[in-house]
Amino acid sequence: MSEDSRISRKTLSMIILVVCIFIVLLYNLPGSRKPGETESGPLVVPENTTGQAVNHLDLESIEQIEKATKKSHKVRIESWNTPKGARVLYVQAAEIPMLDVRVVFDAGAARDGSLPGVAKLTNAMLTEGAGVADVDEIARHFEGLGADISTESYRDMALVSLRTLSDPQYRDEALSLFYDVVAQPTFPDNSLNRLRSKMQLSLQHEQQSPGALAQKAFFENLYGSAPYSSPPNGTELSLEAINEGALEDFHKKYYVASNMVVAIIGAIDRTDAELIASQLDKQLPAGQPAPPLGRIEALSAPADQHIHFPSSQTHIMVGGVGIKRGDPDWYAISVGNEILGGGGFSSRLNQVIRQDKGLAYSVYSHFTPMAAEGPFFVNLQTRADQTNEALKLLDTTLSDFVNNGPTDAELADAKRNLLGSFPLQTASNSNIAQYLGMIGFYNLPLSYLEKYPAAIEKVTKDDIKKAFQRVVHPNALLTITAGQADVEQDDSLGDGKP
Repeated sequence: MSEDSRISRKTLSMIILVVCIFIVLLYNLPGSRKPGETESGPLVVPENTTGQAVNHLDLESIEQIEKATKKSHKVRIESWNTPKGARVLYVQAAEIPMLDVRVVFDAGAARDGSLPGVAKLTNAMLTEGAGVADVDEIARHFEGLGADISTESYRDMALVSLRTLSDPQYRDEALSLFYDVVAQPTFPDNSLNRLRSKMQLSLQHEQQSPGALAQKAFFENLYGSAPYSSPPNGTELSLEAINEGALEDFHKKYYVASNMVVAIIGAIDRTDAELIASQLDKQLPAGQPAPPLGRIEALSAPADQHIHFPSSQTHIMVGGVGIKRGDPDWYAISVGNEILGGGGFSSRLNQVIRQDKGLAYSVYSHFTPMAAEGPFFVNLQTRADQTNEALKLLDTTLSDFVNNGPTDAELADAKRNLLGSFPLQTASNSNIAQYLGMIGFYNLPLSYLEKYPAAIEKVTKDDIKKAFQRVVHPNALLTITAGQADVEQDDSLGDGKP
C-alpha cells in the first residue's frame, strides 16, 4: 500500500471522528433534545396575559423588555378537604422523581398559653420517638431511604416536612414512619431533658446578644398580653415546668385533623395524593380548629425602652403593628417596603442613613404579615454616641416616606426587583411546597401565585402612600435600644419619641 493511500485513510478517519464528536456535543447542548425525545412541560408555566404569542426576538433592548406584557406564572393547584376537616393543596410535578409533603398545624408559639416554649418543644420532640421507633431508628430509617424529615415552629404555625423519592418502593416506607411522627410521637424523657437543656442554653446565649434582647423586648412591648408576645424559646421558669404531660396535652389539642393543612407536590397523581392525605386524616383525631386570634390594636402613643448592654454599638428596633395575611393593601405595602428599606443598597433608608451619613453598616425595614396583625419594624446598629442622630434621621426619613410616598424612579426600580426575583421563588418543588402551606394556612386564593406579578405591576405611588398612611404611624411607634448608655431624650424628634 502506497504512502499516499495510508495518509488518505488516516485523514478520512480523523474527519469521521471529528464529525461524531460534533454530533455528540450538539445533542448534549443545554436545551437540546435527542431524536424522538419529547419535551415535558414545565411546572411553572409562563403565560402571556393577552393570550398572544410573544416574539422574543423583538425584545432587543431593556426598554422593550420592560414595556413587554408581564407574564403570569401559573402553578396548577388542586385543593380539597378531608372528611375530618383538613385542607389539602396538591400540585403534580412529574419533572423530577421526588415527593414533598408539608403538614402545617395552627400550633405555633401563639398557642403557648401559660407555658412559653411548649409549642416549639412539642414540635422538636416529634422526631425523637414515634410509634415503636426511637430517635436513632427514625434517623436511620429516613437516611436509608434517601429521605429527609424536618420540623419547624414559628409564632403562627408548626410544620412537619418530608422529602422522599416518589418511587413507591421508597415513598411508601418513608410515608409509613412519617405518619407515626406526625400522629404518634412518644415524647421520651431522655430526649425531653436534652432538648430542654438545649433551649435553656439558647436562652443564656440570648442574654449575650443585644440584638436578641432588643427583639424579645420589641415583641413583649408591642403585643403586651396578646399571644404574639410569648417568647417562642420559652423562659427559664416555663421550660422547667414543661413535662411529658404538657407535651402530650399540647399535641392532643393542636395536632388534629381539623387544625391541619397538607401541602403535596411531586411526581405522583391525584389518587396517590388523596391516599396520603387520607392516611394523615385517619391517624389523627378530628379535634377542633384553633380559635382565631384577636385583633391587635396599633399603638396610640410613642413608647420606648432601653436595655443596658456593654457593647460598642447600639442595636435599634423601631416599629409598630403591621398587617394580617390577606390584607388588600399587601401588594402596595410590599412594593413600598422594597423602596423604604427592604431593597438592600438601593432602599431609601440605606441610602440616607448608611451611604449619605455613614451612621450604620446595615439598615432595613420589614413587614411580617401573620394570622393576626404582624409587626412592622426598622432594624439597624450604630455607634453608641451616634444613637440619637441615627434615630432622628430614621424618624425624618420614615415620616417623609409616609407623607409623600415614593418617586417614579423608586417605584419602577422596586417593581423590577420584585418581579425579577419572583420566578426564582417558584423555581423548585420545595419553594412551591412552602407557598402551598402558606396559601392553605392563611386561606389565600389558589390563584395567589398566578396573579402576584400582575398585582405588583398594578401598584401605584398613590396606593403605596395610602397604605402606609393607614398602617404606619410615625408619631406612635415603639423604639427599643440595646447598648451601653441610656438614649437621651431629644424633643426635636417629636412627641417624646427618642
